[in-house]
Amino acid sequence: MSHPYKNLPERAFWKPAVGTKSPFDISDLWQPKFDIEKQHKWVTFGSCFAQHLSRAIQANGFKWFNAEPAPQWLDDKIKTAFNYGVYSARTGNIYTTTLLLQWLKWALEEEPVPEEVWEQGERFFDPFRPVIEPTGFCSRDEVLASRRETIEAFKACMTQANYFVFTMGLTERWLHKSGYEYPMCPGTAAGNFDESEHIFESLKFSQIKDALAEVIERVKQVNPGIKVILTVSPVPLTATQTDDHVLVATMRSKSTLRAVAAEIKDEFDCVDYFPSYEIINSAPYKGMFFEPNQRSVNPNGVAWVMKQFFAGQQLVESKEGEPVDEVCEEAILEAFSKHD
Repeated sequence: MSHPYKNLPERAFWKPAVGTKSPFDISDLWQPKFDIEKQHKWVTFGSCFAQHLSRAIQANGFKWFNAEPAPQWLDDKIKTAFNYGVYSARTGNIYTTTLLLQWLKWALEEEPVPEEVWEQGERFFDPFRPVIEPTGFCSRDEVLASRRETIEAFKACMTQANYFVFTMGLTERWLHKSGYEYPMCPGTAAGNFDESEHIFESLKFSQIKDALAEVIERVKQVNPGIKVILTVSPVPLTATQTDDHVLVATMRSKSTLRAVAAEIKDEFDCVDYFPSYEIINSAPYKGMFFEPNQRSVNPNGVAWVMKQFFAGQQLVESKEGEPVDEVCEEAILEAFSKHD
């Protein structure tokens, strides 16, 4: 009897590909859509986990594009604290696809940039990059000037990059009543919350997908040859504003993002998906790559993910880069829990 399953490779069947193997012998997890070349220019943005990939890219000799470099006189620890070299521009974390689209529209001058600035005491904070300067800026003008520099750097990334890696992180967002989006709820990292002005929204599948599709289409118009690699952050939510238990909210969020990534990959020839989420969260790995808090990914997990990434490109001897603390703005929400 003949049927289509007879000629499938080993990787298509659970027992030989997973069920009879040690987790560390599971291989061939990624079939890249396109070859990666070292001379090409990479940019990385998104959720906290994207930072690991940017360091691995550099450690393996690839050209990571830093469009907003730090002053040379700053040491490495200060650079990171002030969000230099964390992403390819000083955007801070971009957790949602809708926030990514907002940054792109600002960069392409298709949407006006809000003039909002938060003042606390004698210091000033950027609502769209609330932790970019740990102690705030000296003046409102300095905030706006810095914001313009980052928008220009983001534009350079989108117009010059060969590869754009975006790590999808959240489905929950906060908006101003006039329609623009914040990366964090006002009043957490900085600013003050005002229920008459600030609106919570749990994004639907269609909103997430439509925003991401629009980003890719608009970027292709200004950079026709760009290739996009999507990942989904394996890091659980710090807190949820929905009525769900945080574990349930996390599973819903990550499942939605993973489904969006699959559809976008199928619909765009220039888009690929790398399964970092599955490598950390799937059953065979039994949660071994999480720290005791069951949220932070430990360095061994990061190293294993990076090994799979470069193995997919026939670069088995991968280097993950020096482990450093993530710059993860959402983690600030942990401080507001009343339950130890």
